[in-house]
Amino acid sequence: MVTDTPANETAVTPAAEEPKSFLEQAQAALESAQEAIGDAFESTVEAAKENPVAAAAIAAGAVAAVGAAAYGISQLVGGDDDAKK
Repeated sequence: MVTDTPANETAVTPAAEEPKSFLEQAQAALESAQEAIGDAFESTVEAAKENPVAAAAIAAGAVAAVGAAAYGISQLVGGDDDAKK
């Protein structure tokens, strides 16, 4: 529903809508994030139940990617141990 108001009037906020403290804002953000993560987890589980082969392939690919990244980092950090022998 749209109501017309003159341009020179300012909106008055009710007293019940006082500004929230930082802690209250952080708690609200945390609750929202927890709800979003829960929804995403439920969707993921449902998709895995509907397509188990695809879910297994994705999991295997993720493990391979993490393993390759760990190996690459170990090679960069460990670097020249073979050259010193």
